[in-house]
Amino acid sequence: MSKKLNVVAVTGSLQRPSRTLALTEAILAQLTEHIPVEIRLIELGEIGPSLAGALRRDQLPVSVAEDIRAIETADLLVVATPVYRASFTGLFKHLFDFVHHEALTNVPVLLAATGGSDRHALVIDHQLRPLFSFFQALTLPVGVYGAEREFSDYRIADDALRARIALAVKRALPLLSHRDAAIPAAVAA
Repeated sequence: MSKKLNVVAVTGSLQRPSRTLALTEAILAQLTEHIPVEIRLIELGEIGPSLAGALRRDQLPVSVAEDIRAIETADLLVVATPVYRASFTGLFKHLFDFVHHEALTNVPVLLAATGGSDRHALVIDHQLRPLFSFFQALTLPVGVYGAEREFSDYRIADDALRARIALAVKRALPLLSHRDAAIPAAVAA
């Protein structure tokens, strides 16, 4: 059996409970059904106060610096953000401002977002893909967007959203095989 895939998930929500966190956890659960993974979850709401005052990487607290290093050394990133004024928050961008500009080259990134209506789904292609294209990361072909109506009590309550999560993971699996993950041939085909 190959080593576990090092998955780092970043959720951009500033509060808990959160639809964005629920979406992230559902994506991670879907991944664990298909491949062996080791997961590190970074919640912006938890590290935000420590991150906000830093202007340079050497000003970051050790714990946040370790989170940045985890992002830079991931085999796969799962990045999810709530939509705020048609984009991600400035604090979310500030987090990625500390990531070395070459650290994510060819790293697969599964993009996800949550928002109030279906119109916000464009954030994946108009905001997130360009950000990770700057890093020369490999943004995976299917992003996952969840509208507010697809959640109930901060839990996914819509079969169509569950199906989009499953599709995103299914389409990602063949692209993850080169990361030394044990992907069964039947799943990758």
